[in-house]
Amino acid sequence: MKISGIKDKFKELFVVEKEQNRNPEEKRNVKKILRDFWCGKPHEERRLGDLYVGDTGLYKHREWRGVPDTMYYFNMIWLYNYIHMVMDIMKFGGGPVKGLVNFAKGTMRYRWMGQTYLTVMHWFDRGLEGMRGPVLRGSAWHYRAMCCETIRQFQQMFASDKNLHGGRESEQWRHNIAHNETVSGSIFYGFHDVLEDIPLEMIPYFVSCHVNNHTVLNYIDAAQSIGLPADPCPMCQAEYGLFVLDDYPDYAPAMITSNEACDGSVATSILQDWFLNRPLFAMPQPMRYDDPLVQEHCQREIEACWKFIEEQYGVAFDWDMFVKYAEQQNQLTAFEHEKWDVAANTPYYPINGVAQALYRIYYSQDGNRPIWHETDDRVRRLMNKTVKNKINCLPKTRHRAIAWSCAPLFYSNWCTWAYNCWGINCVINMDSLMFDQYIRTDTYEHALEDLSWYNEKAPMRAMAVGGHEHILSLWDYMERFNCDMVIMYDQIQCKGMQGIHGVFEDEFRRRNIHAIWVPHALPDKRTVSRKEIRGIINEYMMTVMREEPLDPTLVDFEDDASW
Repeated sequence: MKISGIKDKFKELFVVEKEQNRNPEEKRNVKKILRDFWCGKPHEERRLGDLYVGDTGLYKHREWRGVPDTMYYFNMIWLYNYIHMVMDIMKFGGGPVKGLVNFAKGTMRYRWMGQTYLTVMHWFDRGLEGMRGPVLRGSAWHYRAMCCETIRQFQQMFASDKNLHGGRESEQWRHNIAHNETVSGSIFYGFHDVLEDIPLEMIPYFVSCHVNNHTVLNYIDAAQSIGLPADPCPMCQAEYGLFVLDDYPDYAPAMITSNEACDGSVATSILQDWFLNRPLFAMPQPMRYDDPLVQEHCQREIEACWKFIEEQYGVAFDWDMFVKYAEQQNQLTAFEHEKWDVAANTPYYPINGVAQALYRIYYSQDGNRPIWHETDDRVRRLMNKTVKNKINCLPKTRHRAIAWSCAPLFYSNWCTWAYNCWGINCVINMDSLMFDQYIRTDTYEHALEDLSWYNEKAPMRAMAVGGHEHILSLWDYMERFNCDMVIMYDQIQCKGMQGIHGVFEDEFRRRNIHAIWVPHALPDKRTVSRKEIRGIINEYMMTVMREEPLDPTLVDFEDDASW
């Protein structure tokens, strides 16, 4: 019986083996299922649009990226960031109990705070959708840095906010400097160890509309409700709408403003002056900033700002302190150039378009902070590895695109969608190229000259309204970054860019360049929705480029109700 049983077993195995040999397709299917489980499905089979709930654009569940990347996402992005957000709240809030209490008060007091903080991990999800391997990791570290610095800013606001502490002017309140978000933190390096500079609109406005595109609409409506015209830039409307609704922290005894990039922002500064009712210094920057006749004037403006700070706070400008932080900032700029070199000349760049653009704008406006250096060290090691091992970080790239002019703030993650759907890799963004200036520290005169140049190259100012020669530098950057396509942002309420629309059209035709015009209204998604932007890109790719989508489920979906 034993021998016959063994024989029967061998016969059974033989029959099974014969069946498997007769059906190799089944063997391939099993291997594919196992491979898809471990590595994730190939790009063309992922069907990311099937993850969305109905017409919301919100996830039923997060994407399965394969075992290594899913575990990395869960541990080093989702779990890591939630843990560190709580730690940052306690760290930057003055201690565990005080930090948590101030955070709770701020969340209850300010509309933008509750709406933004609670949706922050969905911000990560959108920006990192479909990313795998090194580009998932490199992009996530950029998001983590912005998240950390955001918490530092609002916790320091809340810790000294008179609105949250019974109108009391604390010692910390007396050592804070409030300033416009496009007044770079580099202006304050000479006071950095004594006074704390915190941009007033960076968190309530700039960050919030990227994370939750519904948040700033309330402030735009509030600005118009008091009779202010609706046609200027909605960015300016949102910024002074914060004041109309009394939804800004009172955390500093003085304010430094700038003209940002247009007359609308000048009006914002005037309204801020009325509402704040405290000492305010306006530091306008010229539009035609490269005119040598205005350089001395700009330098005197910066010195007048320093004198204003000295008078208001009783703290002297410290040259050695300025040198210390300016040289640290130069280290950030040097590494940015390394990143650009890899992005321009290789496929081994481990950062996607949205992470690169937001991080660059954030840190260059915010100024030198420890978190930027920590992040650059991590990304440097990762980038060196991808270059050394020749890892193609975005292997489905069909087109290398440069995004030009002012971006739709309510849809900064469009480039993640464009890569997943069409293989359009947004290599560089116009605003990423701002603040491209080293600050010499060998003499006071050189430092002041370079600091003036640096602040004149702020977002939107340099290339959007800085003169046609800067706007048309697009062609040089296209060549530098080896791009074959332009995503041409068309901010329909920006009078400056509207005036040169036809020039770009003529040049695109003359140079035979594929350019997709993307209309938008900066933070106001109601004028042009995210779905309309996708529809414009879809139509161009189908009718002009004659291409098929990599992921058909991403071509048409509704996400107006999502964050």
